[in-house]
Amino acid sequence: MQKKFVKDSQVFTTELVLPNDTNQLGNLLGGRLMHWIDIVAAIAAQRHSGHVCLTASVDELNFHHPINLGEIVTLQASVNRAFRTSMEIGVLVTAYGSKGGSGRRANNAYLTFVAIDEKNRPTPVPAIIPETQDEGRRYEDALHRREQRLQRRKRM
Repeated sequence: MQKKFVKDSQVFTTELVLPNDTNQLGNLLGGRLMHWIDIVAAIAAQRHSGHVCLTASVDELNFHHPINLGEIVTLQASVNRAFRTSMEIGVLVTAYGSKGGSGRRANNAYLTFVAIDEKNRPTPVPAIIPETQDEGRRYEDALHRREQRLQRRKRM
């Protein structure tokens, strides 16, 4: 099976936080952000695998800073590592004030997706080739997170 580079399936998207996206404090709802994260990660998984992909798990979703009404949010999804039929997708969320300027890391998440074939069965996915030092670190960290996830599953 062909191998692919991280850049081949990366997804970048931008959202504007509108009143319907916020809670009573004017902050972006966590559920709305989770929805955006799931979509951008699913697109990256599908680009990488060439198949429809299902969300298998969300390992971590860290809220570092609130995101406010009127701010611009960018989401960057990358395949950190591909296993046999599954992939770990990392999503970095950056918030920008409405007047521009430098962004701040607001959230990050790690999701696992499984590629499925036309009969809705898991299907093999291409391996990922890390090119940069940061991609290599994320590649190694993804294996560690997978091992922890499998150990948790055994304990349950």
